[in-house]
Amino acid sequence: MRKLYHIWLSPTCRVARLALAEKKLEFDLVLEKVWERREGFLVLNPSGNVPILEESDGSIVSECIPICEYLDEVYQSPTLYGEDPRARAEVRRLVAWFGEKFDTEVTRHIYGEKFVKRFLQRGEPNSTAMRAGLTNIRTHLEYIAYLVDRRSWLAGDQFSMGDIMAAAQISVIDYFGDVPWDVSNSSKDWYARVKSRPSFRSVLTDYIAGFPPPKHYADLDF
Repeated sequence: MRKLYHIWLSPTCRVARLALAEKKLEFDLVLEKVWERREGFLVLNPSGNVPILEESDGSIVSECIPICEYLDEVYQSPTLYGEDPRARAEVRRLVAWFGEKFDTEVTRHIYGEKFVKRFLQRGEPNSTAMRAGLTNIRTHLEYIAYLVDRRSWLAGDQFSMGDIMAAAQISVIDYFGDVPWDVSNSSKDWYARVKSRPSFRSVLTDYIAGFPPPKHYADLDF
């Protein structure tokens, strides 16, 4: 059985989980406490990062984007990057937008301060950073609304890695109840559609002791 090494609430790990589920590939989730720097784990990926995909034959693919591109090349149906070069370019643009820009401007300021710092006992959360994240997310939600008001999904007519990357990032922020859904009905409706996909169900069952999510978190109808 293939394995996906992951850690709780990591948006990049959620991206890999969702890609595997959208491809309807069976896999076991293996919790890897990366801060322990386990020797056997570092053999799999010397960078010490998750996610890591271990195929049934023992082959290893490390890091979120390489895993997702590998899955789309090896298991081609359904495609998560689009059928033609222009579509694939737009999907990759949005993967970069939410995987890099959103992560830097929002996720690290909220998830990093609220969860990572507290869990790893790295001091008190930085309130200035959290306020910046809460301000920045409003702009990103408005951008999502702009896209879905003109397209069926973020990158076009088909659900894609663009939607997966955006939803994985947002799901982590939503776990802490920090997504201002009143910003836009369009972005809220888009996320409700993503949440309703079968691939998303296991993500919504995640529960971290001491960090309970708000009631709406797993509600498919908000």
